[in-house]
Amino acid sequence: MPALWTPSENLLLASTSTTRLTLLVSAGLPVETQDSRIDEREVEAAAAHEGLDPPSLAGRLAAEKALAVSRRHPERVVLGADQVLACEGEVFHKPADRAAAQAQLRRLAGKRHALHSAGAVAIGGQVVERFSNSAHLTMRPLTDEAIALYLDLAGPDALRSVGVYQLEGFGVHLFETVEGDHSTILGLPLLPLLAALRRLGCLAL
Repeated sequence: MPALWTPSENLLLASTSTTRLTLLVSAGLPVETQDSRIDEREVEAAAAHEGLDPPSLAGRLAAEKALAVSRRHPERVVLGADQVLACEGEVFHKPADRAAAQAQLRRLAGKRHALHSAGAVAIGGQVVERFSNSAHLTMRPLTDEAIALYLDLAGPDALRSVGVYQLEGFGVHLFETVEGDHSTILGLPLLPLLAALRRLGCLAL
């Protein structure tokens, strides 16, 4: 069978995200994962001090993840990715518990927000490719009863994403409109990534 991936070792994803892993595997890429172990809040604090906007913050986080793993494995092609949700000037994070998820959905309900997804490819401890894309989603107005029902239906999965929703599951019921590429919404702009890998000579197709 002809090979799509040209490097001798698999792509190394600097993340333990099952969603990003599934996206890469579905595109036929051989992937291994490793936790970057970076302190994301520390990176965010530095970015805030520099005045970075949400898309740039996503890019900074993706690059720092890629670099952290690339320094440990300089011979590998390493992919870092991150996503930032911004609504009315506020950056949102994954909720710690159901109460935080409920409060976050109240703030997003009836509003349009942006998902900024970014990626970085590192080799030899250096970032060699950067890419990003954004999507915009408008959430329906939601009553407290509707939010509670959604959280009951979604279960623990609601706490695994920055927006308290997974569009490929029960989260689709929360929205009026969705503008953007599906892989960007899931946290990894796949077409820009594949273009970057082709530029690096990592793909035969």
